[in-house]
Amino acid sequence: MSKEIKADDVIFNFFKQICDEKDDVKCVELGNSWINAMKTNLTNMEKNLDEADKAKHQENIDSNMNHLNNLKDKSAVEWREYATQCMVEILDHKSKS
Repeated sequence: MSKEIKADDVIFNFFKQICDEKDDVKCVELGNSWINAMKTNLTNMEKNLDEADKAKHQENIDSNMNHLNNLKDKSAVEWREYATQCMVEILDHKSKS
């Protein structure tokens, strides 16, 4: 049995925490911490690109940042729905790989 931790498992478990959180305030806090972590990752990835790759991927970078910005004002109910949708997509992707 492999003990390797896969990124999609970590992400799935984080979204599961959002879905399972009964306290609405904590649920929104978890969602906002997700936004902050993803923005940090996106910014760090962008910094590591050379200029040619940055230009090539700028549209995707901007799209991802806009997506994260659009998540900011979600309610706990909306976060749970979003997290559930993401978990379904992760499972769907796993079943196809």
